[in-house]
Amino acid sequence: MAPILTSPGQWDGLVVLCATDEYGGMQMADWHLARHLSRLAPLLFVDPPMSRLTGLRQPGAAAAMAGPRLRLQEPGLARLTPVVQPFPSRRGAAGLTSVLTRRYLRLATAKLGGRVRAVICGMPLYPVFGSCGEQVRVYWAKDDFVGGAGLFGLNAGLLDSRERRIAASADLVVATNPVIADTWRGRGLDPILIPYGADVDAYQSVDCAPLPADVRLPGPVAGFVGHINDRTDLSLLEAVADRGRSLLLVGPKDPAFEPERFAALTDRPHVSWVGPKPFGALPGYLRVIDVGLVPYRDTPFNRGSFPLKTLEYLAAGRAVVGTDLPATRWLATDLVSIAHGAAAFADEVDRLAGVPRTPALLDRRRQFAGEHSWAHRAADMLTAIAAC
Repeated sequence: MAPILTSPGQWDGLVVLCATDEYGGMQMADWHLARHLSRLAPLLFVDPPMSRLTGLRQPGAAAAMAGPRLRLQEPGLARLTPVVQPFPSRRGAAGLTSVLTRRYLRLATAKLGGRVRAVICGMPLYPVFGSCGEQVRVYWAKDDFVGGAGLFGLNAGLLDSRERRIAASADLVVATNPVIADTWRGRGLDPILIPYGADVDAYQSVDCAPLPADVRLPGPVAGFVGHINDRTDLSLLEAVADRGRSLLLVGPKDPAFEPERFAALTDRPHVSWVGPKPFGALPGYLRVIDVGLVPYRDTPFNRGSFPLKTLEYLAAGRAVVGTDLPATRWLATDLVSIAHGAAAFADEVDRLAGVPRTPALLDRRRQFAGEHSWAHRAADMLTAIAAC
């Protein structure tokens, strides 16, 4: 990572994105939006506040804290890593975390120089608006954070009060999901809907990607790419495996989530779990998959989410079977099959596994994903900011 070198006007019109996931970790929505926004305007990506203890628990985060706090990731995209006191999200410490993060933002934007066009706050726990003289304040309402507080180990009451405070002080609230948009309308605000997108270019050549060496499953293969945790309906994956279908699981697993049950699933000879993989390796695993799975439980947090994988499967030209989530219904396409219950879920997987992947069907899936690309979402975000 290169040090910051500034020239007159280079960072003028800066957009600051305060993220919920660090830039060097799993490539989540923050990372995708940041990279595409940076092609339209200079951007400062702000990692969630970390302490030295964060580096002990998450070795990948340690590298971010070891280098300079402010550095260049790629042209037009700088990254800031706020390092704060231990346990930054606890009730007694969250206020201090906000104060320190605001100071980091003020110093970093002053070093970059120029006018700060907007601050996009995706961190509902840490108010940062007003720290760098921004022209527009945007609250990016990404999920039902309060509904998912237990999943993240956060205090729901504190999260609720802080999120309401941030949203009320914003010039613009951007919701990623129709349920989240309705929630904020019910609270008297006027959000706009900009859902998650797909990194279409990353999956253009899936069928030519190198085959992964750690997968040896007979086709056709059903596959899930993502975090395996309390959001996951394990009964759906079990139902698919019960049919004798090859099942590939790609992504990190929460060790506390159904350890014995998950071990029994992955012990089956036609089930393979390969663990977390870098974003650049995913095309190879998607090449192996014929039917992409979105096996989410019916919970408040899941109803308020927008699964990235739905569009990513389509961008790869794969069939999709998912549970009945509002975000999936919002897509309003027969390219995503919605199933209710484990038996119906497995039935749809079996049906789609037998559908030939013709060039016409591949093109239709990829074209639909292209209409929902991150490039479009970034442009929509900047258009909304300009309208404030």
